[in-house]
Amino acid sequence: MSDSPRTPGTPRTLLLTGAAGGMGTLMRGLLPAYGYSLRLFDATPIEGEPHAVTADLGDKHALREAVAGVDAIVHLAGISLEAPFEKILRSNIEGTYNLYEAAREAGVRRIVQASSNHAVGFTPLPGPDGPPVPVETPHRPDTFYGLSKAFAEDLAQLYWDRDGLETVSVRIGSCFMEPTSVRMLSLWLSPGDAARLFDAALTAPSVGHAVVYGSSANTRLRWDLSSARALGYAPQDDSEQYADKLLAEHGEPQPGEAEHDLLGGAFCVDPPQWPY
Repeated sequence: MSDSPRTPGTPRTLLLTGAAGGMGTLMRGLLPAYGYSLRLFDATPIEGEPHAVTADLGDKHALREAVAGVDAIVHLAGISLEAPFEKILRSNIEGTYNLYEAAREAGVRRIVQASSNHAVGFTPLPGPDGPPVPVETPHRPDTFYGLSKAFAEDLAQLYWDRDGLETVSVRIGSCFMEPTSVRMLSLWLSPGDAARLFDAALTAPSVGHAVVYGSSANTRLRWDLSSARALGYAPQDDSEQYADKLLAEHGEPQPGEAEHDLLGGAFCVDPPQWPY
């Protein structure tokens, strides 16, 4: 797309789950410029948003009310780091199922959901001159968190094949104002590019169930953005401007380290190391 958002036409109503979280807060500020009217959903009250739905994904009645009349859903809610399986099960697995059931019952036709690189975290990284990691790589989750994202991708495929509910599953790298580690130099998704990617995922025709990697056009990119670009995504940012500072602080990952060898980085270490 162009450097500026499209001229808004008739407002389109999106349900934004996880609207109080880090990425949800960023998208609350950026997506309206693309012509979307946002309905917010989060277990945490959102200050200054009296009409936001305050509930968790286990509240099926609240979900049914939240999805009623929306045109599409951007699903960012859930636990975003590793946690005990029981918590992941309730929030990320059962919660995502509850959302899909509510969307199916309401006749919502498209969901854009936050998947993660950790659904394929144990995938070996190619060398500097090797081919990028394709989206077709088999699921190799590195944590219970990554397992929940592999489940969400498979759930989306089921709801497309069985019910015709379209999904774009975005394997998000790291979406922050700027990268905070050397690993993030390859995975960084700038907030501006995240909004561009979500808009492309919401407006592309006939996506079925598409899996895409979500990152900016980073010089150190290690995965394949072609399926995201096929939706109309045109990333504009590059993490390389932060490289000198981060390399001076942390140095390059070395062979034999998870950071160097595996897509999931430190998530593949037992116990996991944070934050990633």
